[in-house]
Amino acid sequence: MDKVIRRRDFLSAFGAMAFAGVANGKGHHNARAKSVIYLFMEGGPSQVDTFDPKPILKQRAGEPLPFKNPATVFNSSNKLMPSPFEFARYGESGSSVSSIFPHVASCVDDLTFIHSMHHNNSNHSEGCLLSHTGASVAGFPSMGSWITYGLGSSSQNLPGYVVLDCGQTPSAGAHCYSNGFLPAPHAGTPFRTGDNPVEFLTSSDPLQGQKLEAIRSLYRDAKLPGVLSNYEKAARMQTAVPELMDLSEETEQTKRLYGMEDPRCTLFGSRCLIARRLVERGVRFIELFSPRVKADRWDQHGGLKQGHTNNSVAVDQPIAGLIKDLKQRGLLDETIVLWGGEFGRTPSSQGSNGRDHNPHGYTVFLAGGGFKPGVHHGATDEFGYYAQQDKVHVHDLHATILHQLGIDHERLTYRFGGRDYRLTDVHGNVVKAVLS
Repeated sequence: MDKVIRRRDFLSAFGAMAFAGVANGKGHHNARAKSVIYLFMEGGPSQVDTFDPKPILKQRAGEPLPFKNPATVFNSSNKLMPSPFEFARYGESGSSVSSIFPHVASCVDDLTFIHSMHHNNSNHSEGCLLSHTGASVAGFPSMGSWITYGLGSSSQNLPGYVVLDCGQTPSAGAHCYSNGFLPAPHAGTPFRTGDNPVEFLTSSDPLQGQKLEAIRSLYRDAKLPGVLSNYEKAARMQTAVPELMDLSEETEQTKRLYGMEDPRCTLFGSRCLIARRLVERGVRFIELFSPRVKADRWDQHGGLKQGHTNNSVAVDQPIAGLIKDLKQRGLLDETIVLWGGEFGRTPSSQGSNGRDHNPHGYTVFLAGGGFKPGVHHGATDEFGYYAQQDKVHVHDLHATILHQLGIDHERLTYRFGGRDYRLTDVHGNVVKAVLS
């Protein structure tokens, strides 16, 4: 080389290792799914205002709960509050869906609803961490990190775990997509909006090619092909990422399917479309967080009707478009789509028109990946407060998703600090009733 590589240039290139995925195995049994798209609705969507209607709330509006009010973040009132939204039944499954999700309603026969989700963390940060890492404190690997650690990535040019920026991060921040104590290549790689979606990826350095060749020589001589492949992958990403993010090749019909002509859902719609493109390119785990809208996420302690309406308009058509697009392209069978937040809301009121946090009973839905479509699993009590029938803990949900990817959650472990860790800790059961 004509010039010597400076130390800071070398260290900058070393950071490219974070973009690589390392395959550690092919799974423990036959997989039904290859990829996961996690649509995380941070803030806590209200189950009784979306997919778990409770007519008794209208019949007994303003009356006190007939049981002791559980501890919540703000200790809201115990007065029952009816939903401000109407519900109707859709599809052959007769699934009840709120009026704020008209597009998702058209997909209900492809969805698997779990109405009995529960845990014990009523704070946003703890709930977000638990939903992602199986632990309510920071420092543990996220589900996406565990999956890429166990299976690697099928993509040669992109990270195995991608986080698509939608304008705001969850309460627990980057800890939600951290690799924790797993090797750095398994961290989620944020893809931002704008001209430079991946930080530090764009380079105008005229010596870049020479530097890469020097690195090849150095690590080839040192017999460290894994390190070398990380550098080369980062170089390939400089071409792959701009091509991925360029939606000009998509038809106008496809863009309309995702609602991209509507300014209210253009952002989330474009992110959902990119998620489909990432699946096509072999990326293992993709996550989208709630977009920034004229509301405080899904966290409506007041003004629930307007806040939930704003949030749902931003995501409803994009979510339905994603599911329909994956299905018509033959990708839904091998892709798990997961929708949900860190908890639900209380059926009792906070103030005159809000609801408090409720981790004791809430709803998520899944599509594709071998999950049984048109199924409603579990139930909350008649008021929608507690998971009561066929209860599903977050650990159970994680175990079930891993199972569909061909991973035994009890065998996917990593030695750290003198003990073996896993995503489900010492808990979790596969929910076989929701699997086809």
